[in-house]
Amino acid sequence: MSWIRSLFGGGMQSLEPPEAQARLQSEPAPLLLDVRMPDEFRGGHIAGARLIPLPELEQRLSELPRDREILCVCAGGMRSSSAVRLLLKSGYRAVNLSGGMSAWSRAGLPVQKATRGA
Repeated sequence: MSWIRSLFGGGMQSLEPPEAQARLQSEPAPLLLDVRMPDEFRGGHIAGARLIPLPELEQRLSELPRDREILCVCAGGMRSSSAVRLLLKSGYRAVNLSGGMSAWSRAGLPVQKATRGA
């Protein structure tokens, strides 16, 4: 079983949507990093999320704070898991939103749509 955990990010912390929402409302709040593509983000995202698509993340690590936890989100949790692994390997503190935006929406939590021109 440990080989499965190592393969799929064992030891990586994941938060269920209600716990993630509570953490986002705490002080200090984590940086919310959305690693989906821009069209997915415009279709609906968590308020305050910063968009850096996963394919760009490694080249844009310098844009992220090292002194703050980073909560990663994608559509279903797979890309954000990859983002968390990259961030942890690079010395950041990062956690994954379990189930991504799908789970967030199913939990009835607020989703913000991008306004025209955004």
